[in-house]
Amino acid sequence: MIRRQTVRQHSRLLALARQSADAGGRRILGIAGPPGAGKSTLAAFLADALGPSRAVQVPMDGFHLADVELRRLGLLDRKGAPETFDAHGYAALLRRLRTPSSETVYAPGFDREWEQPVAGSLPVPPDVPLVITEGNYLLLDSPEWRPVRPLLDACWWVSLDEDVRLRRLIDRHVRYGKSRAEAESWVHRSDEANARLIAPGREAADLVVELPPGEHGAGTGRAPGA
Repeated sequence: MIRRQTVRQHSRLLALARQSADAGGRRILGIAGPPGAGKSTLAAFLADALGPSRAVQVPMDGFHLADVELRRLGLLDRKGAPETFDAHGYAALLRRLRTPSSETVYAPGFDREWEQPVAGSLPVPPDVPLVITEGNYLLLDSPEWRPVRPLLDACWWVSLDEDVRLRRLIDRHVRYGKSRAEAESWVHRSDEANARLIAPGREAADLVVELPPGEHGAGTGRAPGA
């Protein structure tokens, strides 16, 4: 396990992920960080580079509660906050992925156009050695999310220049249907509240990944809270 280093080169990150895939058995790599930092993009890069026989990306976003349930709970305007996810279900999936089995595990994904979870859409074959999971709350120190960290063999924290991160967050919300005014309001009211909440988690990460401001593709990830 790498401890408290800062890495900027994608080649070095890929080498570390390859080491995990080659270590024997099933390993789970977590990628955490604030909304819009580029977690999903980095996870996809690693999974694509290693190939489907060696790595599968399983996003935390698949455990968003559906809008119909958020509406029932009165939490629709908080979508993306910690309490709008099935944290216990996510931890249960990670436990299942860590348990040796001869069966394929089907994980939920997230539809970016509809902004809804999609059950059973991500197959994880039993012989794939590395699962890469990413999301805001992997290092959140709260009762619901605390069980997640011990289930990860390593957890990286992705950091990006704040101005770039905010601009990309706003652009993302506009791309998925909000007006620019609505996007700016959502980012400063909701996404940034979540970013402040998880900020202490950086100190608990095994590795800090600092993406340069001009990193192409960073922050183009999935759903609110990604």
